[in-house]
Formats: sequence, C-alpha cells, structure tokens
Amino acid sequence: MCVHDKYPAYISWATFEQIQTILQDNHADYDRNKTRGIPRPGKALLHGLVYCGACGPKMVVQYKGGTEYLCNYLRQQYRVPVCQYVPADPIDARVVTAFFEVLSPVALDVYTQAVERQRQQAERLDAAQQQQLERLRYEAALCERQFRRVDPDNRLVAAELERRWEAALRECQAAETTYTQRITEAETPLPLSPEVRAAFLDIGRTLPQVWATEVLSQQQRKALLRCLIDKVVVHRIRREAVQTRIVWKGGATTTFEVPVTVGAFTALSTAADVEQQVLTLFAAGHSDEAIAAQLTQQGYRSPKWPQVLPSTVKTLRLKHGLMQKRHQSHPRRIAGMLTVPQLAHALDVAPQWVYYLIKRGIISSTRDTATGLYLFPDCPATLETLQQLRAERLRHATEG
Repeated sequence: MCVHDKYPAYISWATFEQIQTILQDNHADYDRNKTRGIPRPGKALLHGLVYCGACGPKMVVQYKGGTEYLCNYLRQQYRVPVCQYVPADPIDARVVTAFFEVLSPVALDVYTQAVERQRQQAERLDAAQQQQLERLRYEAALCERQFRRVDPDNRLVAAELERRWEAALRECQAAETTYTQRITEAETPLPLSPEVRAAFLDIGRTLPQVWATEVLSQQQRKALLRCLIDKVVVHRIRREAVQTRIVWKGGATTTFEVPVTVGAFTALSTAADVEQQVLTLFAAGHSDEAIAAQLTQQGYRSPKWPQVLPSTVKTLRLKHGLMQKRHQSHPRRIAGMLTVPQLAHALDVAPQWVYYLIKRGIISSTRDTATGLYLFPDCPATLETLQQLRAERLRHATEG
C-alpha cells in the first residue's frame, strides 16, 4: 500500500508519475504497440510515432530495400498478409515541412487566437455555472421558507416539504462541488510572453537552415519532432498516394496527401487519362516538353517523380508508333533509291560488307541530307556493277 504525504518527499507524486510514464514510453520492446521508444540514430524520423490508418496498430520500420513503415501486427497475431507498406522518406519530408510551418509566425498568431477563444469559452462556461448555482441556491432557500412556514401539526405536508428541501440542498451542494473542481483543475493556456514569442520566431527562422546540416544528430531531430507531434496516422488510399494525418500535442490535427513512387506507369490511377491526353496533345502539334508541362500543371505525375517527365511522354508516344521527327524512323522504301540493307539483301551479302566498301572509298556514296542514310540508285546498273565488284574480290581472294 502507498500512503501519500506521510513523509517529506524528494519529488512530488505528479513528478514521479511523469518519470514513470517517460520510462515506460522509452522502453525498448520490438513488439510494443503503445510506447514510442527512445529516439535512435535510424534514418526513419517518425519511428515510434507512425500508426496504421487501416487497422490501427503502431507501425514498425523496415530498412531492407529502402526505408519503409510496415504494419505487421495482424500478421504476427493472426498469420494474415501484411496490412500495408509505406515509403518512409516522402512521409518524413512532408511531416518535417508541416513541423516547420507550425513554428512560423502565422502559427503563433493562430495559437494566440486559440488561447483567446478558449478563454472566452471558459468565461461563458463559468457564467453559465454561476447562473445555475444561483438558481439552485434560490430553490433551496425557497424550499426552506416553505418548510418553516408549514403547520407542524400537518405532518404529511411537512414531511414532503422537508424531502424537497433536502433534495434541493443535495443538488446545490453537488453543483458547487463540480464548479469548485472545475476551477481547481482548469488549465488555461497562458498567452506567449514577448520573450517566449521571440524565441519561437528565432527557432522558426534558424531551424530549417540547420536541419539538413550535421549540427543536429538524428536523435535530436526525432526529439524535436516529438515535442509537438503525438502521432502520425498513414493510410495508402491509392498506389501513388498516402493519406497522412498528424495529431499534434493538444489534439489538433493536420491532414494531407503525400505522393509516393510506384514501379510502373500502369500502376498510376491516372495512367489511362495521361495516355489519352498525350495522344490528343501530340495530334494538336505539341512537343514532348510542352505536353509534359501541361500535364504537370493539371496535377498529373510520372511513376517516380512528382511531375510528368518528357521521357514519359516520349515513351507513351512511341508506344503508339507516333514519331515526332522523320529521322526517328528510317523509312523502308524511298522512291527510286536503295538503302544499304536493301542493297545488301539484293546482292545476298551482309550490310557490313557494303559499309566496308564505302568506308574504304571503293564505292562512292554520301549520306542523304533528309534521311541521313546512304542511298544508291535503284536501277539494274547499280546491282550489276556491285555484283561484278563482288565477283572480282572473290576471285582475288581465291587466287591469293
């Protein structure tokens, strides 16, 4: 048993309970589901703060194949598949941005407004409770006057009035106890003093600059985030997007979507729309760069980037056989001319043999300016001349 305030204490009971809570929260247990654990030097900034938005338990960190938040609680308990994998890096970056926004002067103004609204709400509640106390005190006094004026010989009426008086006294006493307890336990947040406000403004300006440097260790970054963040709830609503809700100290929340990478273009939920728009815009005469910029402005993205890349547009365009320039596809037939592969096929030789003759200057040919190809007249004389040249070189090779 424990008897409070029996002997002088080194610390207060409230401080003792706070220390026990910190020790329990810092307890290192791999299967813990409610404690955060002490900040460690791992890459994941939100380790111990991330909860699954699909089934509820706290998520663990997996560093195999990249940093990920993994919900494996149901797998451990019921041998079912893993609930969800979430990439950690984009989640951490977006939460850190929100953390910096909270330290901005705008956030301090919002805090001041919230303190003022809470003070006004407390004043309205206090006025309502005081009015209730006045009404109950008046009813108790009225019951007392009625009881004292009744004829003692009329025992039934006196007993009823006495019962009403006692009930009114009990109700008044309960209301006074509730009011006193609320006044005692009320914790009205204090407005920021000029010194504290200046300190917050200075932190808001300097912290983003030093965050990415080596001045702060990974443990210190995690500890700073835990000063304001109670938990982060994540839910992968689409393959390429994770809904994230930050629960701040005090209960306020911030919700947003975080885009994450996917392995292929077809994994995007907007893949069909992007492909159709690429075909439409290309038919209108737009370049790959212009199409990519327009699609990015409309909110589309590439599989591994938050914007649409020209290379993604080019891949979709070539998938449908759409060439932006003529030299991108060598024509199979040019009227009145033969290409090197066509000439080699007619002579029944390898194309490399023709290129060898051109390079050595044995046959004369120049590249066509329009197509960039070596072209030869498509006539019997061309084939006859090259066949004679081939036969002569074979004869020399045999004699040698």
